[in-house]
Amino acid sequence: MVANFQFAVASSFEPSRAEEILRAVPAVPGVFALRGFKETDEPYLTRTADLRRRMRRLLDPPESQSKRLNLRERVARIEYTVTGSEFESSLVLYEAAAALFGLAEARRRLKLHTPYFLRFTAENAFPRVYATNRLSKRGLAQMYGPFPSRAAAERYCDAVLDLFKIRRCYEDLQPYPEHPGCVYQEMKKCLAPCNIACTVEEYKAEADAVEAFFATRGESMLGKIAAEREVAAEAMEFEQAAALHEKYQKVKAAAALADELVRPVLEVRAAVVQKVAPASAEGEDLQEAALFMVQAGCIAGPERMSTLGVRAVKEQTSVGSSLFAQPLMLQAVPLEGLQVEAAESPEMRANEVLARLEAKASVPSDMALLSDHLSLLRRWYYRPEKQRAGEVFFPYADGGWPVRRILRGAARMALGEPATMADTDREGAKKIKAGAKVRVLHEGRPDVERVIEVAEHAQSPEAFTSRRTSGR
Repeated sequence: MVANFQFAVASSFEPSRAEEILRAVPAVPGVFALRGFKETDEPYLTRTADLRRRMRRLLDPPESQSKRLNLRERVARIEYTVTGSEFESSLVLYEAAAALFGLAEARRRLKLHTPYFLRFTAENAFPRVYATNRLSKRGLAQMYGPFPSRAAAERYCDAVLDLFKIRRCYEDLQPYPEHPGCVYQEMKKCLAPCNIACTVEEYKAEADAVEAFFATRGESMLGKIAAEREVAAEAMEFEQAAALHEKYQKVKAAAALADELVRPVLEVRAAVVQKVAPASAEGEDLQEAALFMVQAGCIAGPERMSTLGVRAVKEQTSVGSSLFAQPLMLQAVPLEGLQVEAAESPEMRANEVLARLEAKASVPSDMALLSDHLSLLRRWYYRPEKQRAGEVFFPYADGGWPVRRILRGAARMALGEPATMADTDREGAKKIKAGAKVRVLHEGRPDVERVIEVAEHAQSPEAFTSRRTSGR
């Protein structure tokens, strides 16, 4: 992926034609590189929110007495790629830096660090769990993450281990009866395999329960406790049911310390919706969004996904109905030049885009590349929600994608947040409805004054009564 990277646009640069060349550069976000005359010259590579403005700052004639960097006389070629979001800019900048300077230099320039995971040492005779930021092909299936920090990983690890009794020591365990043990054995928080206080089978059963907890993010234990609680309640054993309920709440609190992104590394899958990079006028008319896919920790994309047939509406009423709270699926209407696309439903188009992304994604073979992609994902995902541009969607338990939710997210990206309509005046609507009923009842009769009087009474009974009393 990185070795084959190429910028979308490339052109030669001449100082005498600088104005003409820079006028053709769009004033949109993107990543660009300025190359020198020699192949050995290191290119200037960066991302920006405005390609034209940034290039002008570097390539316009230098101002007198100015200390600003100017590369006008040293650039022979400019290359750039337009991006639609900060997420896409970060990915494109990483791929460009890796292609130009190598993975190690790209990692240094973007300040990427391997996220922290929880490693379950299933290959050990007496497995344990610990936090680490070192990836290895052998242990990927038993690594759970990524976490936002080491502290978050250790906090989740401690909360889970408090529910079980597997060892927390770091030594390469060689059990023997005279082993002194540790404080966790004294507190009854460890089965103490070190001094053969338990059998290998007992410890394995406890370790398997821990692995199941991590794999299901607590659901394996929560379901079992909930079933036992229901049985105790039906048997009128309320003290036991209360104790099970307290245990259920403790397990639920421990499971909540892991975000939805925390999974076995090879099962980290997600669909990320972002704003699309500006393209031709035709592409803008289609109201598209950019879709990325995270597969086994690696990021693939973007693919442009049309939102034709999806309308974003949000109406606030005093009734508080949620019928208009999300974009709606509409029947696609054939338009001139778009008959083929409009004939397909939005769901069909979304499934096609997802299929193309899945074909691009592959199981990572390079641990350095996997580490960098996970770092980019971690950096974007764990931002505060108000600062995180874009939306993320996770697959169902059976592996299928929530296509309709992805389409609604794409519509929000392409069309913007739905505008809030004005609140409905319910009292005024009732008065208008009452007046309409009177008109229907008096249809065909010339008694217009009676119709007006009844309508006025419906709108303002007090004013109507005072006028009748005064004879007006």
